[in-house]
Amino acid sequence: MNKRVALIVGAGPGISSAFGEALVGDGYRVALAARNLGKLRPLAEAMDAMPFEADAASAQSLEQLFRDVDRALGQPDVVLYNPSARIRGDLLSLDIAAASVAIQTTAIGALVTAQEAARRMLPRASGSIFFTGATAGIKGFARSSVFAMGKFALRGLAQSLARELGPAGIHVVHFVIDGAVVQGSAAPGAFTPHAIACSYMAALAQPSGAWSWEMELRSHTEPF
Repeated sequence: MNKRVALIVGAGPGISSAFGEALVGDGYRVALAARNLGKLRPLAEAMDAMPFEADAASAQSLEQLFRDVDRALGQPDVVLYNPSARIRGDLLSLDIAAASVAIQTTAIGALVTAQEAARRMLPRASGSIFFTGATAGIKGFARSSVFAMGKFALRGLAQSLARELGPAGIHVVHFVIDGAVVQGSAAPGAFTPHAIACSYMAALAQPSGAWSWEMELRSHTEPF
C-alpha cells in the first residue's frame, strides 16, 4: 500500500493507455476510469491496472470515483483528465442540449476532477494534475465551435490552477496535442501514444524549480 497511485479519467486505447502503461512500469498502482466498464476491463488487465466505472459528464459520478479509488488503492498522487466530447456542425445546426453535455464532459468534468484531486493533494503539499488538451484549445476551427469552447475552457482552467496550486506543491500541466495521433505500428518519429506518454512522464519528472504549466506536443514531421 506504499506504492504511488495514479488515476486516469477517460481511459481507453491511445494516449491514456500508453500513459497508464508507463506509470505501471515506473512503479505506480494505476486506476483506469471510463463509462464502459466492459471495454475497460481487458485494457486494465493487460497493464495490471484496476478498472473503475465513471461518467465524466456527471459530477456525482466523478466524486464517487475518487472515493472508490481512495478505498481500493489510496489517494492518487497523479491524476490525468483525458475525456472530451466533439460535436461538429455549423452554428445553425447545433443541438444546444448536446452541446451542453459536450462542454460538461470536456470542461466541467475537468473542474470536478481537479477539485477532487486537490482536496487530497493539498494536505500533502504534493501531486500532479494533468489535462489532455488539443489544438482546438489554442485556435478555433470552422464547424467545431463546441469542441473549441470546451478545450479553450480546459486550457484556461489549467493555467489558472497552475498559478493557484503550484505554490502549494501541486504540479498542473496542460498538454496541447497538436497533430493526428498515429495508432499501431509506425515509422520512427511518428506521433504515437507511446511517444506522447514519454513526454507526459518527462513532465512528471520535472523538478519543482523548473515546472512547465503547458507542453505543446507534435511530431517533428508535423507542419506548423
